[in-house]
Amino acid sequence: MSENRLSVGDTAPDFTAPTDDATFTLADLRGKKVILYFYPAAMTPGCTTQACDFRDSLDVLHASGYEVVGISKDSPAKLAQFREQEGLTFTLVSDEDRAIQEAYGAWGMKKLYGKEVEGSIRSTVVLDEEGKVAVAQYNVKATGHVAKLRRDLGLD
Repeated sequence: MSENRLSVGDTAPDFTAPTDDATFTLADLRGKKVILYFYPAAMTPGCTTQACDFRDSLDVLHASGYEVVGISKDSPAKLAQFREQEGLTFTLVSDEDRAIQEAYGAWGMKKLYGKEVEGSIRSTVVLDEEGKVAVAQYNVKATGHVAKLRRDLGLD
């Protein structure tokens, strides 16, 4: 597993990366609470479920001051297709070289169908307004994760 896993109180690594239609810089969201969620691949069943759960919870999350950013190794073109297909209205960041995932501990060895493989580790890191880690969850389940996160954040 990744040795770069973040813990509550850590300063989140800053980054700038392409999105499906622009460039995203984490520092631009300083002063806001941010949910960074890392997922393996756009347009796969689990990742689609998770993205749609975030989409469907955006009103509640925004009302509580949270911005949502999805991060995967998908190309900007694939992210654009994912956004269009699923009606996603939050930022999707392309991390093709895995630098962001590695910095956040969301890339490493994981179990996939009983085998150990290297890949994206489904993870969620919540940042406070100062860019400090408020929540760090690794190896989360796609189904039900957003509802659990909302409960963990005291939003339900």
